[in-house]
Amino acid sequence: DWTSPATEQSEDNGIMSVPLPDWVHEPSSARIETQKTLSPSDLGGAKALPGDAGLDEDAALLHGRQIHLLLEHLPVYPESDWPEMGRALLAFGPDAATEGGADRLVAKVGVILTDPKLSHLFAADALAEVSITADLPELNSQRIHGTIDRLIVEETTVLAVDFKSNATVPKRQEDTPSGLLRQMGAYLSALQQIYPDKSVNVAILWTTTGDLMPLSHEIVMSALSSTATS
Repeated sequence: DWTSPATEQSEDNGIMSVPLPDWVHEPSSARIETQKTLSPSDLGGAKALPGDAGLDEDAALLHGRQIHLLLEHLPVYPESDWPEMGRALLAFGPDAATEGGADRLVAKVGVILTDPKLSHLFAADALAEVSITADLPELNSQRIHGTIDRLIVEETTVLAVDFKSNATVPKRQEDTPSGLLRQMGAYLSALQQIYPDKSVNVAILWTTTGDLMPLSHEIVMSALSSTATS
């Protein structure tokens, strides 16, 4: 009854005093610092060739995300539906494109998706946008967490492919920007732990030219080992 006046409690209210355990009076131990989880795409190093021509940085990043989005989703639809689906995918959100811009992007991606040399990357059993996590010995056992654009797992082999939309494409794998090599080295190191009984390889699909560039173990692991993690 909230309308009645409050009454004073008696000193003997029936509450028992309970002794506290000794640990309550001890200071807590120092907090254990956990290592930061690293992103394979953020291990330092250049991401483009010197003097790379093309769009400004923000526009280039937007273009790359738009291409990625189309390459991720369009392969599951019939080719005749690509224009409509492409416009729908790029109609809203931060990566939206104009209707004419969406059509141009779909046409560009369509050249890649219909290239017979690349058909294995977009087959029904190819995995898209695959999350991966591992502790890498090359990075002093620091943990990485990233996403592989395409992963093709077969009986004895594994192929990890990342899409890159750089305006200037290197002619040789040795000329690939170091930041991209480190990223692919991180994928290679992680996948070798996950699939110890399979032969693992990595490659970059340059979307500007539609070229698939295999990367040697030696080149990507050398780049990964040069990463400064401290």
